[in-house]
Amino acid sequence: MIVLTTVPANAADELASRLVDERLAACVNVQAPMTSTYRWKGRVEREEECQLVAKTSASRLPDLERRIHELHPYELPEFIVIRAAATSAGYGAWVSEATG
Repeated sequence: MIVLTTVPANAADELASRLVDERLAACVNVQAPMTSTYRWKGRVEREEECQLVAKTSASRLPDLERRIHELHPYELPEFIVIRAAATSAGYGAWVSEATG
């Protein structure tokens, strides 16, 4: 399972570390800062954000979602799940072990 979320650049490393430390994700990639433009509560907003790419197991997905909502500074954090069509056996085993 791959989970995407965006966070303010100043909160990205902390959130990534917490998710891995709590075994909710085997790995979290913090992408380079980017500028996001979006509509929120009737206004167009621009923020510097980083995208987090978290790799997790299906069994940990509900806990990961709950924890992102608890730790995230946004009222409505992005939470997009991409189901991997396939992974190598070794990588899949590592993700399962790291999140178990």
